[in-house]
Amino acid sequence: MSKISTYQQLIVDELKGRKYGANPKELYEPIEYIMSLGGKRMRPVLVLMACDFFDGDVNAALHPSIAIELFHNFTLVHDDIMDKAPLRRGKQTVHEKWNDNIAILSGDAMMVRAYQELCKADVKLLPVLLEIFSDTAAKVCEGQQLDMNYESVSKVSIPNYIKMIELKTAVLLGGALKMGALIGGAREEDAQKLYNFGKHIGIAFQLQDDILDVYADADKFGKQKGGDIIANKKTYLLLKAMEMSESNRYLKEELQQWIAAPHFEPREKVEAVTNIYNFLNVKELARAEMKKQYDAAMSCLKDIPVSEEKKNALIGFADSLMVREV
Repeated sequence: MSKISTYQQLIVDELKGRKYGANPKELYEPIEYIMSLGGKRMRPVLVLMACDFFDGDVNAALHPSIAIELFHNFTLVHDDIMDKAPLRRGKQTVHEKWNDNIAILSGDAMMVRAYQELCKADVKLLPVLLEIFSDTAAKVCEGQQLDMNYESVSKVSIPNYIKMIELKTAVLLGGALKMGALIGGAREEDAQKLYNFGKHIGIAFQLQDDILDVYADADKFGKQKGGDIIANKKTYLLLKAMEMSESNRYLKEELQQWIAAPHFEPREKVEAVTNIYNFLNVKELARAEMKKQYDAAMSCLKDIPVSEEKKNALIGFADSLMVREV
């Protein structure tokens, strides 16, 4: 069994059968439900990997890793409400299975439980871990607000979009790695390099998510196909298409008509906008930006004084995140 598999199993074992409270059951059952839906558990695994990266005791990083996983799933519960998403990992979202109010309150309880879990860390490290965790959480909220803001404005620049996904998605990977690194005894400067590695990988991961939303097999991806198109989400694909269609009046008008349409058949809209993306080749442009971010992540590892074996293990895990069906 690889170290990654070992860490994933540690997380699974720690979460298995876990109760987050008993009564009222409407508050706690949704937490057990969302936490049981699985996934690669990549964020808590990154905490453990970063600790081991600097030869630290992985068991000392276990509770902070669970805190990261609770926080991540809390954001998913609330994001799904805001996005009106029907599916998460191929299953009903919490607000669909129960209702919006229950989902909001259960999400709040998850955030509380995340802090309780983090407070089980080594007391000497707790101030800095709380600072990183809280700063990361605030940035994720900033990113989500920007994402919502961008839904109601006509134009968003590509750099502003990259900054938004850095906040909404990537800083959590960076924060997980930095926390694990410090638990493992890393110097601040090396922990920050690992943070930057995670940030760039996170941006690349979200760019891939943009591509998968349009081009992946919905059954394998576990989410509604074309959900971003239906919601007029300002993804890299849409923003690049808007930018490139400026020189083609017919494409520009067709794209704007679909964006502005108050009533439409979802499947028809997804097909029409996807055809525009294909004509403009924006999928490949998004993949090029994804590679640029991936390469930037790799450069962050170069000067960290650890063995190539440990670097390769972390790179291997990052690569596994990027190999998803398109």
